[in-house]
Amino acid sequence: MNPAEILRLALERRGPSDAHQPAPRKGRGAVANEAGRYESLSREAFDDGWNSLDGDPDPLRTSLTADSSRTVISRNRSPDLPFDCSINPYRGCEHGCVYCYARPTHAWLGLSPGLDFESKLFYKPDAAAQLRRELAQPGYRCTPVALGANTDPYQPAERKLEVTRSILELLSEFEHPVQIVTKSAMVERDIDLLAPMAARNLCTVSVSVTTLDRKLSRVMEPRAPAPERRLRTIEVLSDAGVPVNVLVAPVIPVLTDAEMESILERVRAAGACSASYVLLRLPLEVKDLFITWLETHFPLQAQRVMKRIRDTRDGKTNDAAFGRRQRGTGEYARLIARRFSLAVKRLGFAGEITLDSSRFTPPTKSDQLSLF
Repeated sequence: MNPAEILRLALERRGPSDAHQPAPRKGRGAVANEAGRYESLSREAFDDGWNSLDGDPDPLRTSLTADSSRTVISRNRSPDLPFDCSINPYRGCEHGCVYCYARPTHAWLGLSPGLDFESKLFYKPDAAAQLRRELAQPGYRCTPVALGANTDPYQPAERKLEVTRSILELLSEFEHPVQIVTKSAMVERDIDLLAPMAARNLCTVSVSVTTLDRKLSRVMEPRAPAPERRLRTIEVLSDAGVPVNVLVAPVIPVLTDAEMESILERVRAAGACSASYVLLRLPLEVKDLFITWLETHFPLQAQRVMKRIRDTRDGKTNDAAFGRRQRGTGEYARLIARRFSLAVKRLGFAGEITLDSSRFTPPTKSDQLSLF
């Protein structure tokens, strides 16, 4: 029997139950690594009948590549976001949160929004020097800048690279207001910068708390700090005088929505002064990545979760329209909004904090020359 005949018989014996299901990797969120939407070719693992896919997958190592972008400040035109500009020291994020809405941006680099997003990272080594030049531009208008609006500025690589710290040092020097978004305890490292800035009303820190369930967090956001550690970070920052906002984000129907009040109670007790939430979004490649993850880790709940998600998106899995994408629509979404509003009022959370942009003094020519 020739090889072609052997392959044909193997294919005929292969039923639906034999279809290859990608195995989760320890310490990684995404289960799959499918090609991005701009790629002309896609790949699918296939068992050829010789048990070629048996066994654990090879370890996935993280790589770091310098990013040669010419600018460091990104402009925001979305009315849903409370900032006009942002800085992202890193592209990709090793925290590996499966639900991350930033995953599709890796497709712009010719990489997968799946495992590539959390293992092939890019950093901006000269971010502080670029930022200094941009702040010195004659037409620059100072408004609070969001640090880490796309990917976390305090992911593990920051411990060695200190790109985020260099940016904060510059913002502090010229008294530029900043809003930090993170779920990492590493932000505590920079309290020596953040506390004095907070005393001048120049900074806030938003800490993301998705769940209090340690086991769920471990498979959903595998390289992010555990929930209890994030609560400790809120306490440490608050004790240092840094205003802390908590993002209950994303709220995932069925999996985490029942925890909303418990999360708000715990973060308030830890010292958070304000709170907000975002309903789960599944844009572009995130949809398939999330569904695969859901069917792998929670197969008995997968259909119910997706049904609830569609209930909040007019029957779709995602709605990108401004004004709806963060909160959803329908009765279920309104119920979540009502529960959040009542809990925030009962627990005495304050409203949005307005930072002071009047202190900013732009770099001068002498500041630029001192770089050389």
